[in-house]
Formats: sequence, structure tokens, C-alpha cells
Amino acid sequence: MTPQLVAANNRENDAAVLRSLLDEILLTRHGRVIRWYYTPMMLPFSEHVVADCIVYDCMDELANFRNAPPELIALERELFDVADVVFTGGHSLFEAKRDLHANIHPFPSSVDAAHFARARQAGTDPEDQQSLPHPRLGYYGVVDERMDLQLLAAVADARPDWSIIVVGPVVKIDPRDLPVRANLHFLGGKSYDVLPDYLRGWDVALMPFAINDATRFISPTKTPEYLAAGCPVVSTPIVDVVRHYGDLRGVEIAGTADAFVEACELSLELRAQPDSWLPGVDSALASLSWDNSFAGMRRLVEQAAAQRQAVHPVTSPVGWPAPGAPRYDVMVVGAGFAGAVMAERLASSGKSVLVVDRRPHVAGNAYDRLDAAGVLIHQYGPHIFHTNSSDVFDYLSRFTSWHPYEHRVLAQVKDELLPIPINRTTLNELYHLDLQTDEEAERFLAARAEPVDPIRTSADVVISAVGTHLYETFFRGYTRKQWGMDPSELDKSVTARVPTRTNVDDRYFTDRFQAMPAEGFTRMFERMLDHPNIELLLGVDYREVRDAYPHDHLVFTGPIDEYFNYCHGRLPYRSLRFQHETLDCEWHQLVGVVNYPDEAVPFTRVTEYKHLTGQKTPRTSITREFPAEDGDPYYPIPREENQALYKRYEALAVAEAGVTFVGRLATYRYYNMDQVVGQALAASRRLIAHDEIQQAEAPTRRTAAVRLVA
Repeated sequence: MTPQLVAANNRENDAAVLRSLLDEILLTRHGRVIRWYYTPMMLPFSEHVVADCIVYDCMDELANFRNAPPELIALERELFDVADVVFTGGHSLFEAKRDLHANIHPFPSSVDAAHFARARQAGTDPEDQQSLPHPRLGYYGVVDERMDLQLLAAVADARPDWSIIVVGPVVKIDPRDLPVRANLHFLGGKSYDVLPDYLRGWDVALMPFAINDATRFISPTKTPEYLAAGCPVVSTPIVDVVRHYGDLRGVEIAGTADAFVEACELSLELRAQPDSWLPGVDSALASLSWDNSFAGMRRLVEQAAAQRQAVHPVTSPVGWPAPGAPRYDVMVVGAGFAGAVMAERLASSGKSVLVVDRRPHVAGNAYDRLDAAGVLIHQYGPHIFHTNSSDVFDYLSRFTSWHPYEHRVLAQVKDELLPIPINRTTLNELYHLDLQTDEEAERFLAARAEPVDPIRTSADVVISAVGTHLYETFFRGYTRKQWGMDPSELDKSVTARVPTRTNVDDRYFTDRFQAMPAEGFTRMFERMLDHPNIELLLGVDYREVRDAYPHDHLVFTGPIDEYFNYCHGRLPYRSLRFQHETLDCEWHQLVGVVNYPDEAVPFTRVTEYKHLTGQKTPRTSITREFPAEDGDPYYPIPREENQALYKRYEALAVAEAGVTFVGRLATYRYYNMDQVVGQALAASRRLIAHDEIQQAEAPTRRTAAVRLVA
């Protein structure tokens, strides 16, 4: 299938569009699934698909090609991690990559000998070639940076009596850069079916490849195709051509223009003596059929699929019914946003759901409660709801009314309280300025900015935007406390979340919808889970009850490394410790949250909840937050090596039958609350749609959907 994308669409959205299209296709198809990749660039939109086997058919060193996407190398590492078997398009490529995978095999190019042998029989010369005089020396294939155009021009100049024919599309180079000679003919791209017709009229076949990074590992398919057509071959010294065909009569290797011309002259003489070389060629080609390649690949794929099945069975349901125990359609692990939304949606579709959480309450980290002073506090730190999604807001509005609240944050800098994110007011108060317009503030920041290229770290993001002083004032100390490491060691996404403004908007968020549940988050969750098809099992670790409560499908929202018993090691998180305190005053601070970027202050921020909830009480309650290495997982640490470790767990999750992984901890990403809700809504829709199709096609069969929601 070929996807049709809108040409003017934002390319960043392509992966999401392709993923959606792929999911729609797979919902209508059943049976065996093999994910077979020719390029790692296809991985991002397909990696969630559960497969019986994952194959990486590595035909070339694509990273060496001109205009290769910068993310290709990282994606190839991921593909090597998840692939069950790897094939390479030749032996030199195999030798370059054999240490990257335990199950890797070389498959040099084969040939459909019967197809190209048509060129040895009488036939019609293509119209655009008929008028070209002999001798004819031809090449077919893509014309790109892998072709030595100077060599081609030199051969044309040395022998103006030769017709040099090039069949193939011009790609990645300007057609105006092609050499122009009276005896050099570029005929454009042709179909595979007519290639024997062109070959029939050639006296010698050429492979004038440049010797560069893009050709270092190629194993040209055209070598055996030319020979099957009965054409002697002249090639530049491509490693795999030299290795496999260099000693074969009918193949000449030449490294310079003069040597190439001389080799062509020898090949023209050889063409007139077919009995002296074609029998040897046919003998060599006898074992190079695509049927043989297919049989070898199929055997290896079957073995890899059997191994995957042994490690990750995809047919048996989770658990077995205990005598007299009810059987649930779904067990949901976790009663936070991801779990509660999944449970409510699945229950509303008619499924029976058991929600299990090791904490004795629902709402996860959003759990709030009234303290002794009657103040509604957030047990696990402040949760401020904001979203631009009307779908998410409308969905949650079914379970709560709202208290309007626009979040504002101040930063304690020495004796001053300054608005954060940085805006024009921040600049005026910090530097004792009188900037009156956005343009003045923009010029001021531009003068202080210290461009960093390329931007890789969190430090780079801030310094390139506002300079060293503002970075050290607001970001460096806070980040060091929050993450336990310097911003220069963290991915750029950490500080990229916090904008810099030139206006006087002091709201922390600018989303369309900003509000707090009027009766608190916990009450909203209680209503969400108050459904006749939902049962709760709280204060219990799901591992203790997974088998005792049989179910057809599992929704897991906990830490993905915990699910797999930390088999690859623990994923790094930062945790938090909270110090709750009630004060004998009506108000403690001017806004809901005050940040403390000074490293000498052990906590990062103080929250006063009455600003958030709108409560009126004579006393107030606050919470100080102390970042910690140990404790409940809160923030995935954004570093490249941590993402690489997560990808290993993600590969296991993709292969895990009957389980949907959804939420922050299950996908090792820091999501805002609305993003988790949106993710869970999408995951539940897919799961419900999948089951509806299954039931429509086989009403008596219970088949659990398997997905990793990223």
C-alpha cells in the first residue's frame, strides 16, 4: 500500500498520519504479521505494531548517501535493537555491521536469469536507441552521487566513436551537472520489463561507480543482470564486485579512466567470442537465483519467529480462570489519569473492568485531600490543569465542574520576587529598566543572547535565547537541584518547555482552557470510576493478584521496566519528597507557586494551594518540594542513553501479547495531564474498535488487542 499525504502538510505530522493509516489497515487484516524494513526511517510510525517477526533488510549504508536524514543513524540503532533477524545486501556490508546484531546474514544480489536472458534472443530495439551507432556501451540504474560522471565524460572523450548510453532517472544531482557529449546519451528512467530490450542492443555493460562513502558497501544487482543478458561488464573497483566477480571471465575491473577505456576495448573483443566466456558466466549464475535467496531468508525468518514466540507467546491469554472467580474483560493497572480514562471508556463500551492500584486511593499523583486545616492540598505536589484540546476538556467536564484558575509563578532572586517565565516585567525589575514595548524587550534579549550551534543541551537552549546571566539567574541552579545534574548534561527538551516572552503576560501557561476541578481531582476520579462495569482493588500490587483475577486483556500504566522485572536494568527517574505545613495566617505568598533557583536553598518551590482552589479559610497550607534520587518515579531523566535503554523495554512491550501500555511511566515520557488523557482516549478507541471488528468477524473468539501507545 502506498500512503497519499497532503503535499503542504507539516512534515512533523507525517509519522502520526502514517501511524493512523497503518492502524486502520491492520484492523481489517488478520493472521501473521512480519515487520520487514528496508530503511529505519519507517520505524517511528510502525514500531507499535505487534509482529511475529521483525526483519531489517539492510541493502545499503544509507547514512552515507547524500541528504541522508540526520535521525537515520539513531533510528538504525533502534531497529537493530528490536530486529529478530538482519539481512545485508552484500558481504562487505555484513562485515561492517556483523557486530551490531547476533542474528545477521549476508544476502548478495541475485538475478532473475530467465528475465534478462531474453536479451540474448532476437527482438526489437527500443525506439530511442535504434538510431545510435555501434559499438554501444550502456549503463542502467539511478544516476546520483554514486556515479563517476567525470569518468563517464573521459571515456566519451577518449572514444568518440562509441555510443555511451545511460538509462535511469537523475536523482539528488542537478541535471545541468551531467556531462554533455555528442556520443553520450541520457535516455531517462525505464521500467524493469524493458531492460532486456535495451541490453540486447548493447555490446558492453558499464558500472562507472565513483569510489566514495556512498559506494563503499554496495553490491550492485546489475552485475549478474548484465551477465545474464550476455553482456561483458566493465566496473570500477567496487569491493563486492571485485570479491565475487573479479576472477570471472567476462568482468573487467578498472580504477582509472585510461584503464577503464582499455577494459572496454578488451570487453568488446570478448563480446565477439561468446563461447569463450558465457558458459563460465552461466555456471556462476546458476546458484544466484532469487528463489534461492528467498528460501534462505524464509528459513531464517521462520527460525526467528519461532524464537520470538518461545520468548513472547502471542496466543495465550493473560491468566487462567480460578474456580468460581469472575472473569474480567480487562484488568487496568493504575488508577491515575491513564488508567482511569482507559477504565471508564472500556467500561462504557460494555466491558467488565477491574482497576488495581498499589496505593489505597484513586487519582494517582493527582490525589488531593482536605488537611487538618480544611485546605484541599495535593498530596504529591501541585497539579495545574491546562489544555488546548476541547476534546480532552469536554471529556473531563463530564465528571467535574471547574474553578477558573490561571497559574502564575514567581522566582525568588535574592530579595526580589520576579515573574517566571521571563517576560518584560522580569527584565524591567531585574535590570531596573523601562522597556515599554515587545520590540524593545526583543532587542534587549537579542543583545544578551549568545548563539549556540547546534543546540543540544538544556543549557544551550537558554543561553542561545537570553544569555549567560539570565541562564545562571533563573535556570542553572533550579535545574541542578531538580535533576541532580547540570543543564549541560540534559537534553534540550528540559528547558525548551519554559518560554521566554517579550510582553507582560505573566501567566505560566497560555492554553485555551485553564481551570481546576471545582471539588478537587480525587472527586473527579471517583465519578469517573463510578460505573457498574468497574470494580476497584486498591492498596494491592497487581503482581500479587494478576493470576487470581482472570482477565482477557491487561492495560498497564506503571513503570515499563518494573513490568519486565528490570531485565535490562532500571530506567532512571527523579523523585520528589514533600513537606506539607499548615501556617497560622490567611496567606503566605502572592501567587500559587514560588520557585527558588538558588542552589543554597534545598527545595525547588513552595506551593500555596488556596490560590489554586479558590478556598476561603483563616489558615493556609503550603508544600515544599525537595528533589530526590530515590522514591516514587516522577520525572524520566531526559538523556540519550536513557532513551536507548527505554527502547529496549519498548521492544519487549511491542511483543507482549494481550497488553496495552499507556501513560507516563509505561512509555517513559513526561506528559502533562491533558496529554495523558488524550493518549488514553486514543488508546481506548483503538482497543474498542479492534475488538468490535474481531467480534464481528468471529463472534465466538476472544482476541485481545495488543498495542504500545507512544
